[in-house]
Amino acid sequence: MAKIRPSKGSPYARILGVGGYRPTRVVPNEVILETIDSSDEWIRSRSGIETRHWANDEETVAAMSVEASGKAIADAGITAEQIGAVVVSTVSHFKQTPAVATEIADKLGTDKAAAFDISAGCAGFGYGLTLAKGMVVEGSAEYVLVIGVERLSDLTDLEDRTTAFLFGDGAGAVVVGPSKEPAIGPTVWGSEGDKSETIKQTVPWTEYDSSGKFPAITQEGQAVFRWAVFEMAKVAKEALDAAGVTADELDVFIPHQANERIIDSMVKTLKLPESVTVARDVRTTGNTSAASIPLAMERLLATGEAKSGDTALVIGFGAGLVYAATVVTLP
Repeated sequence: MAKIRPSKGSPYARILGVGGYRPTRVVPNEVILETIDSSDEWIRSRSGIETRHWANDEETVAAMSVEASGKAIADAGITAEQIGAVVVSTVSHFKQTPAVATEIADKLGTDKAAAFDISAGCAGFGYGLTLAKGMVVEGSAEYVLVIGVERLSDLTDLEDRTTAFLFGDGAGAVVVGPSKEPAIGPTVWGSEGDKSETIKQTVPWTEYDSSGKFPAITQEGQAVFRWAVFEMAKVAKEALDAAGVTADELDVFIPHQANERIIDSMVKTLKLPESVTVARDVRTTGNTSAASIPLAMERLLATGEAKSGDTALVIGFGAGLVYAATVVTLP
């Protein structure tokens, strides 16, 4: 019986670079109020959102991903040819096959990198990061590009008072590569499919023609809020414990940018000290689902609110319901 040779990967993995792309069009709450009966004060008090970015026809899922990825690759100090795998998390690429990751890999100039899409909603970046870490450590790829990208404006019902103000577009990307020391902690992830109806697409694509209305994302706001605040705070604490990091040792908290009230409640429940920098990119970017964590990470580093080497807790949660949390060292 033949013996299989063990994999030759790195002992650890880390995020080496990060990049982001936000569409050029900035959409203030006043535009949203043209189609719903609400007020700027109500939107801000409920979500913290002041503006969001909406993509134009040229700012496709692939185009935004290429822009964000180019920045991440440059930030990591490598070339596109060194990328061994491209993992794209999105729920708003409307072509079932081929995966948009293959188009992105080609446009970036990778050398036949493995490329695939995953659908894990707002937890998608965490899922992709976990897969990338595994590939680097196992040895199937030395460098992995993880992209979170959405054009949620395409899936927004502008007459739905509960969701019309929430969603934005954009792309965030990171390069994951080898590390001599632990820099991506164990992932605490899972799903609660019994709650799948709380965030969903209104109708399947197969029913689009008969419904007469383009599918949109809808959610049960209060149920999602309670789940995110109480259950996801527990998951975040589990991720800290798994990494052997206490709240007092944490430098940065980067939760999914769903809603500022949820973020504030999680900070309180986790009892994070005031010294911890908390990402609040939701105020000007809105909820960009899979893109929200890398976009928030990129902005914190660009503004100097966070710095290279900081210890950050990241957690994504959303439709499924699914979640993923881990502790990382910032690039």
